Amino acid sequence: MILARSEQHLYSSNNMKVVKLKPVVKSYIWGGTYFQKFGKGAGFPLVSELWELSLREGNSSIIDSGPYKGKNLNEVITSKDIGDVTKTFKYFPLLIKLIDAEDATSVQVHPNDEYAMKHENSFGKSEMWHVISADKGSGVYVGFKQDYSKKEIEKHLKDGTILDLLNFFEAKPGDTFVINPGIIHAVSKGVRFIEIQQNSDITYRLFDYNRVDANGNGRPLHIEKALENIDCHKYTSYSHGERLLADNEFFTVEAVDVDDELEITADGDSFKSFTSIKGDGMVDEIPFKQFDTFFLPHKQKCAVKGKCKLVISSVKSKK
Repeated sequence: MILARSEQHLYSSNNMKVVKLKPVVKSYIWGGTYFQKFGKGAGFPLVSELWELSLREGNSSIIDSGPYKGKNLNEVITSKDIGDVTKTFKYFPLLIKLIDAEDATSVQVHPNDEYAMKHENSFGKSEMWHVISADKGSGVYVGFKQDYSKKEIEKHLKDGTILDLLNFFEAKPGDTFVINPGIIHAVSKGVRFIEIQQNSDITYRLFDYNRVDANGNGRPLHIEKALENIDCHKYTSYSHGERLLADNEFFTVEAVDVDDELEITADGDSFKSFTSIKGDGMVDEIPFKQFDTFFLPHKQKCAVKGKCKLVISSVKSKK
């Protein structure tokens, strides 16, 4: 992670306008080729995650338009571009990904801020999934069907039947799932979605289907830490609207259909970021296509022209 610098870099934020971003590509064993059909992740055999908006150290998005084109976003951005949220968040607050689960992801859980700061020197991880496409019968596992003890959970982990305890939701485009810290979750094969999350890379795996890589090595599990964080209670579904997908202390996310033109203004506490999950057009004078992502600095505005569906993300200061 990296906290954006407010001074002493080569560029001035005073003239920084909206910029298109080039993502960081992550290739894991459960990824696929869905996004490559749209020109994303060329050269990788599998694309699992596209880190569309990232300021993580060593994994910064690249600016793909304007005078800063080719520069890492974290080399150019300042605290003024991020907004007032820099006063209440120790690190840049968001990480936005496009995810292709061609195969099933691991069964996992994430810690809250208190645990993560103490044990990992990191934010915890609250996240939100908004489904882009899903194969017939595919879906997500979120939370337990009923209350379980940790001994019961450990038993089902050992015999490989942990999924039997979880709620399964068949996924369709437009579905939204908010995954709070402590909620056990996994994605079945055949689901593509946009993920808005806290800026954290902390995942505690409980079960990974006994998979091994090309060298015969399995990915590490983190059962002890996972069980220290897991919410053992019956899951209560999160309700959301068609436009306002999530609104909590970590992120605010909207889905907006654009039929002709939309003005976007970062006039709240923070920057805004938006991704076209359907359609193409222009942002000011910058052409975009499906799955392109933009960063709009705080106090700036831009005009989106075209026919598209945008997922727009921002952050609020903690009061």
